[in-house]
Amino acid sequence: ATVPIASLTKLMTALVFLELEPDLNRSVAVTRAELNGGGHTQLRAGERVRLEDLLYMSLMCSDNVATRVLVRESGLSRSEFLESMNGRAGDLGLANTRYVECTGLDERHVSSAADIARVLQVAASNPTIHRVTTTRSYEFVSATRPHQIANTNRLLYSRYEIKGGKTGFISEAGYCFATWVQSGGKERIAVVLGAPTGATRFNDVVRMLQRTANVSVAAELP
Repeated sequence: ATVPIASLTKLMTALVFLELEPDLNRSVAVTRAELNGGGHTQLRAGERVRLEDLLYMSLMCSDNVATRVLVRESGLSRSEFLESMNGRAGDLGLANTRYVECTGLDERHVSSAADIARVLQVAASNPTIHRVTTTRSYEFVSATRPHQIANTNRLLYSRYEIKGGKTGFISEAGYCFATWVQSGGKERIAVVLGAPTGATRFNDVVRMLQRTANVSVAAELP
């Protein structure tokens, strides 16, 4: 079944962005166009931020404004970038996936659990995405002020070794979560779409991992 996937979209956004080989040390300005309708963000109009720091904001705490700036600075137009996202999905054989914008705010974004698992596998195999999505907390200083962000993936605080992951939420999609876990010598990717609460999505993944493990591993979630 295909369902809305919210900010799990940003895995593909980050993958397409990084495959364009940007200079992540370059600083760019946030504009009101990105802030408009972008939801909660620490960023302000006119603030100059490095592309790498924006990538951390996009993947660690699903910042839509940071994501929009990355797309704007990719060297592609918005429609070209979207075409690249859908083209990449086609390359990966994702028959149930369709992107309509870059953040996941639009409920017309759809995918399936199997497709999302494949996107996460490919995205988290990128060393930069692996590093960012497995970072618990991150601090940086823009041109004007300091920032601190925390990763929304609560499994980073469990006993599992995490190789990558992403959370998502919009009301039409419910609470979504995809994570790549190494445990007991095995690697598994778990995807939960449409969970009723933020906590449920993590507990569902833990239960899935326990059912598929030879031995039960107790996850310690805060």
